[in-house]
Amino acid sequence: MNHPEIIKLQKFLQQKFGNRAIDVRPRNKQDDSVEVYIGDEFLGLIYVDDEDGDLSYNFTMAILDVDLDEVQ
Repeated sequence: MNHPEIIKLQKFLQQKFGNRAIDVRPRNKQDDSVEVYIGDEFLGLIYVDDEDGDLSYNFTMAILDVDLDEVQ
């Protein structure tokens, strides 16, 4: 993904979730996906899907069971 595309994704997520701390960062040696963070906490990956000329973005977030234990 190129820089303007990353900025658009970041602005979209910030607006959608009402959180300006969301940061979308390029990955080392990977141009088909980016990393999503809030502060220093890694949230997940966004993959670009350009299959059959229909461009879309897939956000994948794993939630560990130990993370759920922290929720009261």
